[in-house]
Amino acid sequence: MAQALQAAGIAYDQVDASDQIGGNWYHGVYQTAHIISSRKVTQFTHFPMPADYPDFPSATQMRDYLNAFADHFNLRPSIELNCAVQAVQPVENNYWHVTFANGEQRIYKGVLLCNGHHWDKRFPQFQGKFNGEIIHSKDYKHPDQLREKRVLVIGGGNSACDIAAEAGRVGAKSVLSLRESVWFLPKTFAGNPITDLIQGWMPESLQRLIAYGIIRLTFGKHEDYGLAKPTYRIFEKHPTLNNEVPYYIQHGRIHPKPAVRELKGDIVEFVDGSCEAFDLIVCATGFHVSYPFLPPALQRTEGAIVQCYGSCFLDDYKGIYYIGWGQARGGVGSLIAAYGPFFARCLKLQDEIQVPLGLVFKEMGMQLPKTHLSDPHAAFRQLKLASLGFGWLTYKAHQVDRQYPNFQNTI
Repeated sequence: MAQALQAAGIAYDQVDASDQIGGNWYHGVYQTAHIISSRKVTQFTHFPMPADYPDFPSATQMRDYLNAFADHFNLRPSIELNCAVQAVQPVENNYWHVTFANGEQRIYKGVLLCNGHHWDKRFPQFQGKFNGEIIHSKDYKHPDQLREKRVLVIGGGNSACDIAAEAGRVGAKSVLSLRESVWFLPKTFAGNPITDLIQGWMPESLQRLIAYGIIRLTFGKHEDYGLAKPTYRIFEKHPTLNNEVPYYIQHGRIHPKPAVRELKGDIVEFVDGSCEAFDLIVCATGFHVSYPFLPPALQRTEGAIVQCYGSCFLDDYKGIYYIGWGQARGGVGSLIAAYGPFFARCLKLQDEIQVPLGLVFKEMGMQLPKTHLSDPHAAFRQLKLASLGFGWLTYKAHQVDRQYPNFQNTI
């Protein structure tokens, strides 16, 4: 987003609480992590990854790539590291007052919230007490944390499966607890990353049909692994791309279990009545979408969904933008590369009118989102149409603006 603002000639400050560029790839993932989607769909289209990168780059390679991106576009001089935001408040004339952790205060015309959604850890509520160690998947960094331990991993997402597989290799025992079963997609099919097989012209119904076919050909049936069949259609939840969990289940290195009922010392009782002893419980149970620096009036999150128009705009506050809370199915680099310039155009349009651009979208009939998940190909098509119709958006924006000549943010 910063590069899109720079290219559009929009002045900005970029702040980050971390001490290095790289975000989650610098401080948030485990040593053995690799991207789930392929290099092709993850890279920024206007800055391809190095040709010698594998199909699924490592965390270190992703961190290096983001640093190279910042250097290539000369973004580094505008990045203030070790600069944590403490509070963002609306003030008069539709401006924003930002307070930093060091006490510094600044006034901005607008604020882009790009603080990510993989940091505010969500834990399950357990009945009983556990004598061993309980950590979140965010706190797992190295296989030595699992070595020779009896490990219970709770969750069915990509991190849960990666950690359960690692525990299957180095731990004394690996158990994967699933509250509900998931669809396991392979990372590759016929030698190609599975995310590369889906083409932009394919409707979601065809994508779903292809996915079911690949699952049947590679994974087979859930009952073959002692798993229940998922109760939801594929793509209704974030997909789990993992080849190793089914492999290790069949080799007796991972044992699937249902949800946890109760903790009893070092014993865990599951809802099917079975009990097993563990040394370590890893809760790969996701994250809250969180904006702790915003006042209550701007806490617009319901579950994993931020209630805004056009993915980031509010209808009742001007100059605040919720960026990156959604999850596209597959890599987001190419989608962000296309969305950034469009967003910059929207910022310039917002500067021409008094009302929030979200109100314009609302008046044009746009609905609030019903899910945090999206088909990136559908998003590309919508973005292309929005770009082609930007003149109409501009016309409607000025029309709506005339209807609310005295709009002011609520302070």
